[in-house]
Amino acid sequence: MSGGAPAVHRIDDLAHPRIPWPVRALNALLRPIASRVAHLDESGLLAAAERATGLHDFGDERFREPLRALLHALETEARLTPLGRLMTRHVILQLLGTRLRLQDLLRRHPEVRRETIARPIVVSGLPRTGTTHLHNLISRDPDLRSLPYWEALQPFPPGGGRPDRRVERCAQGLRFVAYVMPLFPLMHEMDANLPHEEIQLLAVEFSTMLFEATCRVPGYRAWYATHDQTPAYATMKLLLQALQWMHGGGGCWVLKSPQHLEQLGPLFATFPDACLVQTHRDPVAVTASLCTMTTYGLRMQSDGIDPVARGRYWATRVEELLRASVRDRPRVPAAQAFDVRFHEFMADDVAMVERVYAFAGQPMTDRARAAARAFMDANPRGKLGRVEYRLEDFGLDPAERRRALRFYQTRFDVPDE
Repeated sequence: MSGGAPAVHRIDDLAHPRIPWPVRALNALLRPIASRVAHLDESGLLAAAERATGLHDFGDERFREPLRALLHALETEARLTPLGRLMTRHVILQLLGTRLRLQDLLRRHPEVRRETIARPIVVSGLPRTGTTHLHNLISRDPDLRSLPYWEALQPFPPGGGRPDRRVERCAQGLRFVAYVMPLFPLMHEMDANLPHEEIQLLAVEFSTMLFEATCRVPGYRAWYATHDQTPAYATMKLLLQALQWMHGGGGCWVLKSPQHLEQLGPLFATFPDACLVQTHRDPVAVTASLCTMTTYGLRMQSDGIDPVARGRYWATRVEELLRASVRDRPRVPAAQAFDVRFHEFMADDVAMVERVYAFAGQPMTDRARAAARAFMDANPRGKLGRVEYRLEDFGLDPAERRRALRFYQTRFDVPDE
């Protein structure tokens, strides 16, 4: 209703999702043949990627170990629907294609490695802490550079004289997401041309948080937790160098991902002059919203969703991420870290952006300020309504979570909500 308070939505079908009937029909039709038409075996996927690109050099073979861990978890733990298998296969082939095209570019143009990624602004914090809003506002600055979603998914054009439909295909995919999950944009609004996380670039090494955020793969998560992520960050840097070389130099990169909270070592080993902007919000409130968003997202491709199990999983992951951020923050030079508390950010968005610019040594020009305000005018908070988040929906005790996460609130002076 125009001029009224934003609508509040309660998701009451987390355990038994109401899926549009055409999607249910497609899953039923595909179920008898899903494992054949959407196989997830390593050799078949590599061969398919080679056929699709006409290329054969995947670069360093170390990516095969995490890929195998992922494929095993997908087959044994993820409970993928037939459509989920097709979607997952598509993502993996897309990532393999990016590996092939990156190696081909490096072979033909070794000067790509000489590109300098200087003083990137790296926004990191838990989801639902204002990272996306801050990233969007900073990325509006025409003098800075960021990854639009379509480019994060497919950094390289198809080649071979084929039409470049990356933007169109990305937009189509987002329309399908909104069809299956109409409340998802209220939790995390996305657009093909809006800036996105570089987590898709980290995924090219198949060593990333991306897969646990979209699928049930605890076995893969166990592999990820016990391996050094520096190689994945090195590959991400190569991809940024390639994009910078292809599109011309100039402009500081603005990056963002919650994964960096537990990977400050690899992040600063790769980008030693990075400017870390860490966002903070009541972690109990964040746990509730993150459990809701990730559990709701499973309906895209999984059967047998258990909200209580998902609650336990993500409550643990939130705590792990925050403990790692507290543990490793001393590794970041004090002059290269800036803290953004959610309540202060929401009180004056543009003033906080100006503070971030001052910290990063970036000039806040009139056009940068105007671009940020124009984005806010076009995207007012809560314009689509909001979702109600309740820890109790996931079998979690708010008081227990408050006690468990107090260490983080004390360290970064984060108030309760």
